[in-house]
Amino acid sequence: MTSNSKANHPDALLTPDDAAAYLKLSKSWLAKARLNGNGPPYHKLGGCVRYSVTALQQWIKSNQHISTSA
Repeated sequence: MTSNSKANHPDALLTPDDAAAYLKLSKSWLAKARLNGNGPPYHKLGGCVRYSVTALQQWIKSNQHISTSA
C-alpha cells in the first residue's frame, strides 16, 4: 500500500514520515510535538510511533481557529 492510499484509508496507521507528509509538517515538528504533548495523538507499537488517519483528521478539526487571536 502506498502512502497516498494509506492516507485514504481511515483505519490506516501512518509512520511519522507519512503523517508529516499528510499534515504538510516536518517530521521534526511531529517529534517535538510528541515530546511537548501538543501534537496529534499517536500509538507506540513495539517501540515504533504510528499515527492513525482518523486521529490526524480529528486533530486537524480540533485545531481549527477562526481568528488569529485564538
